[in-house]
Amino acid sequence: MSKPRQLTLVSLTLLVILGLGAYFLRDNNPPPTPALTLSYAKALAMAHNGQPGAARVLYQQLARTDLSAIRRAGLYAELPNYPSPLALKLASQDLKHTDPLVRRAAIASIQAMLPGAQRSLVLGPLLDDEDPQVRFAVVDALLGLGPDEIGLYFGPLQHVLEQYQHVLVQQPDDPTAQLHLARLYLHENNFKDAAAALEQTLKLDPDNLQALAVKVELLERQNQTDASRQVLANALQLQPDSAFLQYELGRWLLRHDQEEYALLAFARALELEPDNAEYSYTLATSLHQLDQIEPAQKQLEALVDREPANRKARVLLIEYWKETGQMQNVQVLLAQLEQLNPDDPLVQQGL
Repeated sequence: MSKPRQLTLVSLTLLVILGLGAYFLRDNNPPPTPALTLSYAKALAMAHNGQPGAARVLYQQLARTDLSAIRRAGLYAELPNYPSPLALKLASQDLKHTDPLVRRAAIASIQAMLPGAQRSLVLGPLLDDEDPQVRFAVVDALLGLGPDEIGLYFGPLQHVLEQYQHVLVQQPDDPTAQLHLARLYLHENNFKDAAAALEQTLKLDPDNLQALAVKVELLERQNQTDASRQVLANALQLQPDSAFLQYELGRWLLRHDQEEYALLAFARALELEPDNAEYSYTLATSLHQLDQIEPAQKQLEALVDREPANRKARVLLIEYWKETGQMQNVQVLLAQLEQLNPDDPLVQQGL
């Protein structure tokens, strides 16, 4: 064989070897094309901003198999505003996802979409999940439900709750862990251990307002009304312009049947933090309880205009419009909801 032909044969052999190597080493899961990446970002923005067609594109993204765990989890933050049988099906499927981050995101989404007994049936099996953080997420999702709602998962829930507490006890230098531990103890009416966990939280983080709110609840649960009021008063004296503390004051007043004063506190909280949807919603419900129907409706209208995706506010506003017989406004809100999510149970139910 001549030398040129030998060189040609060697070159061809090398090309074949390189080609085979590239074939076997290729990525079987190529990254999404730029168009798909754009559609994810667009779907997420549409869902967050409450744009027409939001539910459809959100469901389409959840049906994909090429999303990273963190992107998939990001979709579940928006899903509760777009409930439907398909939304529940997609979230339930991801309870078996290989990544615990996705499973936890699906749990939180289902918690927001399903009432107690149904939630327990769907999430209860995950009390046996291999990942402890997933099991603990189920505990958080079922906490507060009664024994009848939890049903046959009552025993497993108590078992995992004890595991959860044991893990948190091992983190005495973490104020977040200690605060959560206090909440778990409070749920069980274990006031002594709840107080100790709260004391440790405030020792590590003296300005932790969430811990102050739990302390107020703990004192109230022990019928120490004056002491609970004093905790709030002392905190407000130091931070009179804290929207959170004003809101907690309103909640305290509401629990003690002082609705008119509670209304003032809620209004002050919203004045200090005007974009807070929770404060706005609570002020609307408080106005409604005091038969100030029109201001309550206007409060919710402003909230829905600001946050079109806020289904909770939209549904309550529909209720308030129905109460006053303003069916034209109800039809407008239902039509908007249908544009967002034609499979929404409220749309299917109609007037």
